[in-house]
Amino acid sequence: MKIATFNINNINRRLPNLLAWMRTAKPDVVALQELKASDGEFPAAAIEKSGYGAVWCGQKTWNGVAILARNAEPVLTRDRLPGKPADHEARYIEAAVRGVIVTSIYLPNGNPQPGPKFDYKLDWFARLKRHARTLIKQDLPVVLAGDYNVAPDEIDIYPTRSWDKDALIQPKSRAAFASLVAQGWCDAIRELHPEKRIYTFWDYKRNRWPRDAGLRLDHLLLSPALVSRLAKAGVDKKVRGEEGASDHAPAWVVLR
Repeated sequence: MKIATFNINNINRRLPNLLAWMRTAKPDVVALQELKASDGEFPAAAIEKSGYGAVWCGQKTWNGVAILARNAEPVLTRDRLPGKPADHEARYIEAAVRGVIVTSIYLPNGNPQPGPKFDYKLDWFARLKRHARTLIKQDLPVVLAGDYNVAPDEIDIYPTRSWDKDALIQPKSRAAFASLVAQGWCDAIRELHPEKRIYTFWDYKRNRWPRDAGLRLDHLLLSPALVSRLAKAGVDKKVRGEEGASDHAPAWVVLR
């Protein structure tokens, strides 16, 4: 079972890129972030025609998350992160696909920091950790997939000092991610590639893609019930170099 996460950065603008990648990579489940489309603007017909069922939570202009399943209909289990009913940003969706709970997470960026946007990031992270702990306690097969907007360690960002003040690599951001993993989650890519520099995001600015000046922001965390099934994990890096590409590339795991 191949499960991928992909920050598509505007699903309608990059729909040809998405469909071409799915035809080639054939993921069984895809968690999408940054749809940048309202519910009514989601390209449901095109997704269905490509052989995928879908559930989504859209938001006009910003945010938006979805879960796609090949030759199956995802069963929606949650379309908001619990803990703050007044938060209406479309950043979390959760569905069951072939016996596995899969999320699509679009964690707040947090910039500029310090400030209210960074506070919101940390608060959202705290809510995610509370919900994740509940899933762990239920001993469910879960993949927490998504764009976490955190490069967890120095190996997850190209050698540079230019991001030192960015929310993506702040000690508090990294500590929040580490404490989430410490609940018992397995960072699948790092588990199989402990010392390899692997990136999932290359900013459009400053020639970062040609220079391979990337960050690993997109993660797939496996619950203890799935760790023994982990067979492969990687990033489809070449997708980032295609015409009209998102600034992210798909990250994926294969479960036995």
